[in-house]
Formats: sequence, C-alpha cells, structure tokens
Amino acid sequence: MEGEIKNLAHVWFTVTASLCYCYFISSKFSKGLFRFMSLVPIFYIYTVLPLSLNSAFFTAVSAFFITWLTNFKLLLFAFNQGPLSFDPTKPPLHIFISIAALPIKIKQNKNTPTAQNPKKLPLNLATETVAFAILISVILEYKDCLPPKILLIGYCCLVFLLIDLLVSLSSFLVRVLVGLELEPPSDEPYLSTSLQDFWGRRWNLTVTNTLRHTVYKPVRSAAVTVLGYKWSSLPAVLAAFLVSGLMHELLFYYVTRVRPSWEMTLFFVLHGICVVVEIRLKVALGGKWRLPRFISGPMTVGFVVATSFWLFFPPLIRNGADVRVIEEFRFFGELVKEKMLKFLSYRPDFQLTFQ
Repeated sequence: MEGEIKNLAHVWFTVTASLCYCYFISSKFSKGLFRFMSLVPIFYIYTVLPLSLNSAFFTAVSAFFITWLTNFKLLLFAFNQGPLSFDPTKPPLHIFISIAALPIKIKQNKNTPTAQNPKKLPLNLATETVAFAILISVILEYKDCLPPKILLIGYCCLVFLLIDLLVSLSSFLVRVLVGLELEPPSDEPYLSTSLQDFWGRRWNLTVTNTLRHTVYKPVRSAAVTVLGYKWSSLPAVLAAFLVSGLMHELLFYYVTRVRPSWEMTLFFVLHGICVVVEIRLKVALGGKWRLPRFISGPMTVGFVVATSFWLFFPPLIRNGADVRVIEEFRFFGELVKEKMLKFLSYRPDFQLTFQ
C-alpha cells in the first residue's frame, strides 16, 4: 500500500507540473494548431500515467479524472474554448489547475441563487457517504450469499454513489479552498422520465458537459452542412455516446489490463440509438402526448438497470474488477480502524473525555 501511495503521489505531481507547463508555456501559443501541437506531449503523458498504478480504484479514478476529463478540457483549451479558456481574463494558476484536474463545472450565472430545487430524496455529501459505507459493508459481508440480480442492483447503487461522491467531494474542496461557485454534479438521475432526461440533464453532468463541447457541438456543426439543422443533432448524439463508450472501454482496460470485449461500447451505442429514437418521436408527436411520470420514470430507470446487467457489469465481473475494488475498500476500512485504535491506545485521556 505504501508503494501505491508513492505511485499515486508521482502521478498527481506529474499532473500538476504538466498543468503548470500548459498554463505558462502552451498558453503563449496562439490558439489552434500551434497550441494543440504544444499539448500533444501532455495528451500522451496523461494517457499512459494510469498504467503506473496497480490499485483498481486509484487507477480508475485517475484515468477518469486525467486521461478522460483533463485531456478533453485541454483539447478545448487548444482552441481557447471550454472551461480553461482565457477569455476575457487569465485565471490564477491554482484555479486553472483545479478546473483542469478535477471533475467540476463552474457556475455560469453567478447572479442566480446557489441553492437548487429541493431534492426529492435527502441525499448530500454526508448522507451519500453513510449510504455508501453501509452498502459496501453489506456487500463485503454477504457478497457470496446474495442472489446475482440483487448483487448487481447493489453494484448499480455503488456506481451512482461512488461517482456522485467523487464529484461532490471535488466540488466541496474547490468551493472551500478556492471559493468558486460550482454546478451540482448530478440532479437525482433516479427520477429521470426519459433516457434523454437521464443522460442529458441528470446523470454525471460534468461528463455530459465535457462531451457536449468536445464531441456533440463539433459533430453537429459539421453535420448541418450535409443533413440540415433538423437532422444534424442525431449523428452528434450518436457520436457523443460512441466516444463515451470508447472512453469507458479505455478506463476498464487500465483496471483489468485485458483486451476490450466492446460490451461497454455497445451499452452506450445502444443508449445513443434509443435517445435518437426518443428525440424523433418527440418531434413527430409535437410534444402533445407523453407517458405519465409514474410510468415513464420506472421504465427509464428499469431500462438503464437492465442494460447495465446485460452489457455494463459482465466484463467487470468476468475479469474480477469488482472483487479487486471491494477488497481494496475492505483493506482501507481495516487500515483506518487499525490507525484509530492505535491512536486511542496512545491517548487514554481521549476516552476519558467521553466518560
């Protein structure tokens, strides 16, 4: 574990140093080809960095943050677009690094209230942390006894909680340390009424925003000249889902180090096709007829869960990635418990204050 912490420190030191290069050197080049060429070595470094890690959890998180999101933000930065653009003013270095390296999105309209619409379920950073701890404890204890479908439902909940926690924690730290107003990481995806609602407006909004600017908008802009504005959104949607699927394949390659089975890509392409069908049906019906929420909601979430059982989780389970992550959480929990007990044994007066 100590060696892996050193590897992780090396990865994030490299990320910070590379972003300093982007801030001080690459920004001097005019936007376009020359700035892009100055960033090519950084794209390569960020692509191979996760391979220096052994932990499944640390590898997945680092690849998600750096290889996917940071590389995509730097790609936009090459053309002076996206969250790292210097228009109209150049941000301080620490803000540039925070925005580039973490899965956060700055609140665009600072005059609007920070508080969002009241949530249907009382989920926040604290409650999600408790829920995650309880769920991972149950899976650790009863994994071999649980029916396969129940275990997969538990995995679905873990994925939602883990991603939301990672993004929420990043947002919390940036908000406290830097003082930026940030957008929420998600908007209760379990209340989605359509796949377009789930993927476009509720689930993992940081990734959604990144794909919108790096894939959807350029493809739609190119498709307008061929298909016209009415149909241009369809290939753009499919392209965004295809890229998302390929990036997920890459993330899980880092974790498993085995040849991709392409089930992950098929999962996202399937959802992209379904979103395109939804869009065309809404246009054809003119918004005059919709399923009631109590029907469309369970249908949407049920479809996401069912296709996850079919395509998303099998390659992870087949290659033992789920077992590795769970065992790493077990080890981490035992390590924290050991450190706490050692601390209490050195501080007998600490216990007396509670008697």
